Amino acid sequence: MSTSETAPARDHSGLILTAIAVSQLMVVLDSSVVNIALPAIRADLGFSPTGLSWVLNAYMLTFGGFLLLGGRAGDILGRRRIFLAGIWLFTLSSLLAGLAPNAWVLVTARALQGIGGAIASPTALALIATNFTGPARAKAIGVYGAVSGAGGVVGMILGGVLTQWASWRWTMFVNVPIGLFVAALATRHIRASERASGRFDLAGALLSTVGVTALTYGLIRTPQHGWDDPQALTALAAGVVLLVAFVVVESRHTAALMPLRLFTHRNRVSANLLLLLLGGTTFGLFFFVTQFLQNILRLDPFEAGFAFVPWGVGIFAFSHLVKPLAERFGVKPVLIAGAASTAVATIWLSRITEHSSYWTAVFGPMTLFGIGVGLQFALITRIALSDVPPQIAGAASGVLNVAQRLGGSFGLAVLVAVFGSVVASADHNPVHIAHGYRVAFFVGIGYALVALLLAVFGLTTAAKPASRPAPGLAEASA
Repeated sequence: MSTSETAPARDHSGLILTAIAVSQLMVVLDSSVVNIALPAIRADLGFSPTGLSWVLNAYMLTFGGFLLLGGRAGDILGRRRIFLAGIWLFTLSSLLAGLAPNAWVLVTARALQGIGGAIASPTALALIATNFTGPARAKAIGVYGAVSGAGGVVGMILGGVLTQWASWRWTMFVNVPIGLFVAALATRHIRASERASGRFDLAGALLSTVGVTALTYGLIRTPQHGWDDPQALTALAAGVVLLVAFVVVESRHTAALMPLRLFTHRNRVSANLLLLLLGGTTFGLFFFVTQFLQNILRLDPFEAGFAFVPWGVGIFAFSHLVKPLAERFGVKPVLIAGAASTAVATIWLSRITEHSSYWTAVFGPMTLFGIGVGLQFALITRIALSDVPPQIAGAASGVLNVAQRLGGSFGLAVLVAVFGSVVASADHNPVHIAHGYRVAFFVGIGYALVALLLAVFGLTTAAKPASRPAPGLAEASA
């Protein structure tokens, strides 16, 4: 690997960080901006009620399935090269999605968007690990965390604005100027890197991509068809078998797609598990709070999007406070505080009824949850990338992204299945629906409490990074 990739970028570090942060905003925003537009998409392109879900599922399938491959491709082929490939694919497929004349073209374009996002997202995080060092890296990861957390809320608001005052097609077109801006910045300011020596792990790439895709498909199918659905069970079983085979192959490969030495570090394993649990809690709460706002409080999509502002404000504000808080109190106490905040927020949400109002039942929990995510995300990312050699930083970033994505898919599938079992025989009475939301939130409490226990007992040190970083919580060596 060339020294140009590993050397800290000082002259243009602000522009490099802008390119990375905006690219992550584009990918995260796309996951939520389309949600508000779904009814308009269905009316315009003639989707069936079940077929409409593939506007979201096509993106989730390819994004989850190609994350490991995308992360490792940056290590082997050069990060700027792969980052730009992902950005261009995402941008062009967004243009295709906005121009889609029928349902089939839109679903295909969304799948291509997912592949582009899976290539760009882990590579963007790896670029932080290899272009920034010391306090600059902590700041860069804080910005990355704030954008990753708040992007979903921005997407909800932007989706409502564009759909109501323009067209659903602009929820796709909006990515085009953003992608062109990122590509221009990256081409000009991110240093090119040489191809790393070593063979590409084709067997690992195939097994991981098909395995994660099968697992993701099974998880997104269960809410609609139940956990006893033959296709869902077959996909889940196939995913597990393929991923076990993937681990076996990786243990024997000299240039593994996912080097197993990433999992020999207790704090790194704990960080990935924390993000998996946080993803499950976040995806589930995001989904059910949206339903509560529209089905019980009868807010329109535009109002429902703005109802998430406290969540985004909490994430953005506390992502910037993480560094001084960690320097004063230590990394572990701040993580515990964040996990406790999300647990309290989930417990609070489990008390909603059909008579609850936004200010008494949603505003407070959303603020607390945003604070909790803001405190956790950047620190989890720093821990997961700590002491990772630069040549496998992309693989470590891919694993972290997969943990979040699978955690979100699995967490949402379980909560939706629980909700469906509670309201299956009920009518559309708000009393029954609100009861189903409460039960789903109770399951979410379980995720949040396990994450809290993991923060308390999983991490091995409470070092203060500003003074004497202990192994595992120190900044990664560049």
